[in-house]
Amino acid sequence: MKHVFSKHYWGDKDISLLVGQILRTGVVIASSILVLGGILYLIVHGQETVPNYSDFVGEGNANTTITGIITGALSRNVPQIIQLGVLLLIFTPIVRVIGSLFGFVIEKDKLYIIITLIVLAVIIGSILSGVKG
Repeated sequence: MKHVFSKHYWGDKDISLLVGQILRTGVVIASSILVLGGILYLIVHGQETVPNYSDFVGEGNANTTITGIITGALSRNVPQIIQLGVLLLIFTPIVRVIGSLFGFVIEKDKLYIIITLIVLAVIIGSILSGVKG
């Protein structure tokens, strides 16, 4: 019986297919949530008057923090549903890089493991440096 985490079980083509499937699945799920949120937004807010944009009012924690977005989306708040779709769209490439890292670890390719870890650190560092609250 082959070991699941061995080079003989996963070929280069298998890992490429897995990474491609991660990207497709992430984009389809995120896009579906965004379309659903957009439709719900138009149903709920489509007949309202245009707001007064002369004074800037910033967003609260419900739309700017990960916990606020997830809590709001689970409570069926429309803006947070849209934000959840955006959050999943941002998260998809990170999962793709992790999938690539998984493949390079199986292949025991030290150079690409190091490069992928650097890319992952840059992506996560960029995201965390801009996270509010």
